Amino acid sequence: MADATIVAGFLGLIEGLTEFIPVSSTGHLLLAGHFLGFHSAGKTFEVVIQLGSVLALLAVYAAKLWQVFSTAPHDPKARRFIAAVLLAFLPAVVIGVLAHDFIKNVLFETPMLIAVMLILGGIVLLVVDRMTLTPRYNDAMDVPLGAALVIGLAQTLAMIPGVSRSGSTIVGALLLGVGKRAAAEFSFFLSMPTMAGAFAYDLYKNRDVLDLSAVSEIAVGFAVAFVVAVVVVKSVLGYITRHGYGLFGWWRIIVGSVALGALLWGL
Repeated sequence: MADATIVAGFLGLIEGLTEFIPVSSTGHLLLAGHFLGFHSAGKTFEVVIQLGSVLALLAVYAAKLWQVFSTAPHDPKARRFIAAVLLAFLPAVVIGVLAHDFIKNVLFETPMLIAVMLILGGIVLLVVDRMTLTPRYNDAMDVPLGAALVIGLAQTLAMIPGVSRSGSTIVGALLLGVGKRAAAEFSFFLSMPTMAGAFAYDLYKNRDVLDLSAVSEIAVGFAVAFVVAVVVVKSVLGYITRHGYGLFGWWRIIVGSVALGALLWGL
């Protein structure tokens, strides 16, 4: 296996690049770990570096979050937006708690499934991106409660590694009449409680097997994920507004196909 620090930095780069675009960061991390022979007890490394991406998102949206929460006491729109995000978060809480062990011990250990899901998700993303959809909500704060709940239900599909949390929420939002930029931004806000909750619950569930001995590798992965995620979050909305989601669909298909071929070859 390559030097552990270099591998940690590489995996942190993957996490930061892929967490907030619809290509499945978990799928990329698990496949990369599989082919590099990288393993961490209780998935400690993967869990902690994901926190780096969460903090990056909080840093980029700190002003927006302050505005929303500070105006909520006297602004119905802000209160409805907070309620919409929390409502969308609820299905992930229920399914995540009930199916946590199956997801981590079975689905996360099946590279073939991840590769197939990357390909299928890429096809879905390409199809939806090319559909003629008339957006009714061009601001993430305008997403109604009913639509938010459906988006939250769509997000639970991402518990299958390779599906993509942002991909499932964005596709769900687009089909419900949310504009491309607003769909991505709502997905960003929804990821905050979702990822923070998953991080906390993973640490709790794996508290007896956590491997914190490789602190330096974890620190490198965390730092790289944070820096790269900041850059991605700041630039991705502009790209999506101009070009849509086609590139991400093709990327999923290519990565999934290469991984599937390598797995079938016995690598």
